[in-house]
Amino acid sequence: MFDTGTCPRSLRNDVRRSEEKRLDRKPRSGSPRPLTRTQVPRNCRHNTPAPSDLPGGYAEIWHGKCFRALGTPILRFATGLALVGPAALAWPLVPSSTIRSDKATHMPPTMTKTAGDRERGPMPEPRCFDEMTLADGAIRPVYGKIASWLAATPAGLLASRRSQAELLFRRIGITFAIYGEGEQDGAERLIPFDIIPRMMLRSEWTLLEAGLVQRVKALNLFLADIYGAQEIVKAARIPADLVTRNAEFRPEMAGFRVPHEIYVHIAGIDVVRTGEDDFYVLEDNVRTPSGVSYMLENREVMMRLAPDLFAEHRVAPVENYPDALLAALQSVAPPAAAGEPTIVVLTPGRFNSAYYEHSFLADKLGVELVEGGDLLVEDDVVYMRTTEGAKRVDVIYRRIDDGFLDPRAFRPDSIIGVAGLMGAYRAGNVTLSNAVGTGIADDKAIYTYMPEIIEFYLGETAILNNVPTWRCRESGALRYVQEHLAELVVKEVNGSGGYGMLVGPHASKAEREVFAAKLARDPANFIAQPTLALSTTPTFFDAGIAPRHVDLRPFVLTGANGIRVVPGGLTRVALKEKSLVVNSSQGGGTKDTWIVEDSIFDENLPLQSQTQST
Repeated sequence: MFDTGTCPRSLRNDVRRSEEKRLDRKPRSGSPRPLTRTQVPRNCRHNTPAPSDLPGGYAEIWHGKCFRALGTPILRFATGLALVGPAALAWPLVPSSTIRSDKATHMPPTMTKTAGDRERGPMPEPRCFDEMTLADGAIRPVYGKIASWLAATPAGLLASRRSQAELLFRRIGITFAIYGEGEQDGAERLIPFDIIPRMMLRSEWTLLEAGLVQRVKALNLFLADIYGAQEIVKAARIPADLVTRNAEFRPEMAGFRVPHEIYVHIAGIDVVRTGEDDFYVLEDNVRTPSGVSYMLENREVMMRLAPDLFAEHRVAPVENYPDALLAALQSVAPPAAAGEPTIVVLTPGRFNSAYYEHSFLADKLGVELVEGGDLLVEDDVVYMRTTEGAKRVDVIYRRIDDGFLDPRAFRPDSIIGVAGLMGAYRAGNVTLSNAVGTGIADDKAIYTYMPEIIEFYLGETAILNNVPTWRCRESGALRYVQEHLAELVVKEVNGSGGYGMLVGPHASKAEREVFAAKLARDPANFIAQPTLALSTTPTFFDAGIAPRHVDLRPFVLTGANGIRVVPGGLTRVALKEKSLVVNSSQGGGTKDTWIVEDSIFDENLPLQSQTQST
């Protein structure tokens, strides 16, 4: 009856385990107090006055061994390690007159000066929020032990640990591919890993977590509505053409109720920080979000290479993510599934840039990694070819875009999909995760309506704000963007990976002219945002330590068993000097993200661990 063919290409045995806040303001009531200069251990102070021309940025090499935060000497580093911050790194990245912070209107600190700003005159002195230091140079409590660790660790040892991390990643096979770079097209690369973890208090994370849960709830309700009654369109809360003419809208899903009415099972929401309490959603990734393998491997590497530092903090675990994902996928199996559901990870194949992650997740979940040729559909039921015969499949965690899933329903030229899959899906015999059609929620024009979407479906105000955005499809917004192209970040509404975007302040005149022509031809394909003053965290380089801009991609799991946010997520860091682009395809790296309990930073405790001599 069935052609068993070849067994699935499971790489579980191939993926071998490795050998084994802020501006100068008073603390909120109940929050930890920052370390002041008088609290710094005596043997770590440096009394020599700073040069008068010391940049107001992160640090300067001073007498070879001095950690200087915002111009204030704090700790002396061992064996030649120093924080570095030449004038080219000094904040701000643009003239001070271009920074704006307007909390009353939820405007984040930006590098864009509006007409209203010009009318009001000079802007306040700018400063990117640094997550380790306060305005007076004091260390934020959450980074106190990190600062001590850096003070006591020779630069050579940090460099050695970074090299060990790269060796472990290479042995495991954690790579990605970049396409479109001539001779390097498709070349496998390691994503650079920074040995200094990003720190966040549990109290800070709790606010972020609540906002993420709210947002994903609203996204699921929105997707169910636009493929159903379209009440939000009828209420004129969102333009009809933005939905029905959207390239990612799938008419094939209209009127179809997905299992348990959950469209987004796995979400990766990109968040940026601009202040101690200020978080903004940069974009939503609910089609096929990636990066979770790097989050898990970063944690394992940090535990291996810095076990003492890890032991000093109560770090929330991330290693239970595979179990949580498996439980979520099992919970949304179709009613016809008998016993324990059979789950597979569907990959485009080994030439895909994220293939490592596909194999990694299949290994961690304990399920088969399959390609389109390993599956077949008969009588609207999906089967997996095995050496023991065909086996029914209940849930497919697909890492293939909609258009390639089924050549009968979508692109007839697809050779990586499964013929008849949409028929089985609509018959209710298999669950696809994430659901077909979720890509419309990734659209950056849809993103601009998220506050309205949350209010419409939940009757709540958005906990996490959007970045202020101009929709170039609107004539007034287009005119403004065209006139201020040098000040804005312009993105394609369906762009990803740092491609198809213009960072105005860092672009050449020729690049801006090219983008201006694109805008004129197809304005509806673009949105524009102010150049945010993203937060910075300490990052290790061969020459020392310097601040670099970061974002955060937390992962949210939704199943019939509820919603769960993994504490932490993937921190991406812009390693290039002055860069605001954190994508790995554009030269970015990653960090481990530590969510730590507030209680360990009692004001009487942190200094005890900082009195070690250098």
